[in-house]
Amino acid sequence: METTTHPQPKTLMEAVRYFADADRTLAMAVSLRWPEGVHCPTCGRTDVRFLATRRIWECKEKHAKRQFSAKVGTIFEDSALPLDKWFVAIWSVANCKNGISSYELARAVGCTQKSAWFMLHRIRVAMDAGGLGKFGGTVEADETFIGGSVSNMHEHKRKKLNSGGRGDDKAAVMGILQRADGKVPSRVLARTIRSATAKTLHSMVRENVEAGSQLMTDNWTGYRGLGAEYIHQTVNHSVEYVRGNVHSNGIENFWSLLKRTVKGTYVSVDPQHLNAYLAEQTFRFNERKGTDLTRFRAVLGSVSGKRLTYKELTSHAISAAF
Repeated sequence: METTTHPQPKTLMEAVRYFADADRTLAMAVSLRWPEGVHCPTCGRTDVRFLATRRIWECKEKHAKRQFSAKVGTIFEDSALPLDKWFVAIWSVANCKNGISSYELARAVGCTQKSAWFMLHRIRVAMDAGGLGKFGGTVEADETFIGGSVSNMHEHKRKKLNSGGRGDDKAAVMGILQRADGKVPSRVLARTIRSATAKTLHSMVRENVEAGSQLMTDNWTGYRGLGAEYIHQTVNHSVEYVRGNVHSNGIENFWSLLKRTVKGTYVSVDPQHLNAYLAEQTFRFNERKGTDLTRFRAVLGSVSGKRLTYKELTSHAISAAF
């Protein structure tokens, strides 16, 4: 496998040229997946040999699946598309502020819209940061509702929507933002919730915010009662939006970015896939201080162990509202 050093890309045009070289593309995939050297994904042995003519490895231990490629055990597994197209897709979705539609990606990399849609969802799996650890310091919490009028939806979609309280015809989403502290930028997490009730909101806050933190919310009744565990301050949006340091403008800004992406690029998001789109938007927000290359590398470094099959994606069972 070619390992000659070459200046890594900084722009999309440079990325397309860079990934056109199969050796460099494979070398980057290997360096990020196996930084300490290639090992067999089945048994873990490191004394594997590279079969250059097929660009795969073979484990010396005799067992099933002893031959493997860099795609095995990643979001790329079982994909007929070459890595150069995958890498351009990752570069695009990681760095386009408002996302990229499956139709646009299909035209850009030369595949079907169905394949592009599947690619984007698998990339979103890699973008999902999972546990960010509990937030602390000064934290903002808020909920919003995403979707069109229930009267325009098919019956099977209406049954999925159960926001309770406000926005009964939309999918409920809760977000928590930890404000910037010194040189550490603000970061956010967001996920769908079954209802905007006190039980749900309190559970979400307790799970993701350290006790004793400063908690800023609006005056929605669902947040009442958190003062016993947090320094809870509220702002009444009917009369004011900021009172000194008390506001929820940070998370409101994130909502504006999210809705611009959903309404402007994706147009219509099925509630069962909403958490995937939230993962995409939160990734770009949390990595906004980086460069196009660092965001690309962050996604590529998270592709291992996150396989998603087409059957799983379309099973109507992947939505996990809190």
